[in-house]
Amino acid sequence: MRWLPSLLAAEAIPSAMITFVALLLFVQLGVGWGESTLLCALLTLPWVLKSWLREWLLRCGAVHHALRITEVLMCALLFALAYSVRQPSPQPYLLFGLLFLLGTLCACHMLLARTYYEQRLSTREQHFYHSLKITFLQAFTVVTYGLTLLSVGALEVFFHKYRNPMAWSWSTVIYLLAALYLLLTLWQLWALRKVVPATDEPREAEAEAPRWRSAALLCLFFLLLPQALMFHTRVLFLLAPVSEGGLGCSLQWIGMAQGTVGIIAFSLGLGLGSRWERKTKVFSSIPFAHVTLVLSPFVYYAMTLWPPQTLPMLCLATFVAQFTFGLGLNACIPYIRAVSGERYSSTVNYIYIPAVALVMLLPMAISGGLAEYLGFRAFFTLDAFMAVPALIAGRLSHLPQRGMDN
Repeated sequence: MRWLPSLLAAEAIPSAMITFVALLLFVQLGVGWGESTLLCALLTLPWVLKSWLREWLLRCGAVHHALRITEVLMCALLFALAYSVRQPSPQPYLLFGLLFLLGTLCACHMLLARTYYEQRLSTREQHFYHSLKITFLQAFTVVTYGLTLLSVGALEVFFHKYRNPMAWSWSTVIYLLAALYLLLTLWQLWALRKVVPATDEPREAEAEAPRWRSAALLCLFFLLLPQALMFHTRVLFLLAPVSEGGLGCSLQWIGMAQGTVGIIAFSLGLGLGSRWERKTKVFSSIPFAHVTLVLSPFVYYAMTLWPPQTLPMLCLATFVAQFTFGLGLNACIPYIRAVSGERYSSTVNYIYIPAVALVMLLPMAISGGLAEYLGFRAFFTLDAFMAVPALIAGRLSHLPQRGMDN
């Protein structure tokens, strides 16, 4: 399966750019916290609209040709983004436009890749390669997120005599990512082959269409509210200077703590929780198993009281917060099923599911401005208090489902 790692890498690199890297890019280029989180929240709109994008993509001809075109366009956008960042005065809204187009193509690539994956592999092979899929996706996310921040931090020293060392550092790293993506694209042009969909096996793409149940979406909103509020502000907290209530971390520390240790911890928690759910239905049957989803804000509130003084302590705190986030995210499964049926049963990261992206969009959009207004300690206090409605919403998943289906 020579095409599988490269196909997953072609998906992970742009999605990590949109989900994790874009916020720091905006902030370091001088965009305010409130505006940065608003722009990054709007970048998730293509994932909210994936169900509608799917209907349009179904009209495409050969999936392998559509994948090739999508990857060529994403590669071009990465080069355009790198060029735009290096301008004497980078325009935030131009960068937002390029990133939004990249996110739209990335959402299309996710849908096309899953269709190709289902057509190319039998049902038995899909189950066999599912764990490999998780490993490769998270590995490429670590490479994109962690190494990008570590490299930008190192290049700031190299470019310190330039007029805008921050822009030169970011542009250089994005150029390197674009060059890597170009190699992947060239490989994919050769590796992807036309396949004929099997007609004797049921495919996930034929699952029930989204129903958008209002009660399930409302419960999902409150269940994910604490995490949505802190999704971007946790990074702002690490980056902000001590005089503004932050930890004043360098990009290297953030890259190691959030981009490497945090992603690994999140992946371990998500994978472990998913396995438990498949085998024992722990999140669907045990009351208050979802409590792990609301522990992260308490970790960050504790860091406002007792700031970590060393990188290992910061990594430990980040590991705990991200592991519990990934583990508890499996508590969303009953609501996702109520909204979308079994369509996203094989999705590796629930954040890219339309219902999840939809309910997280508004809290993420206002989180930066709220943190700027309240200060980090008050913000994380409020965020921890949001655990109360989250716990109530999670408890409703163990009640009869009739109300959610109406």
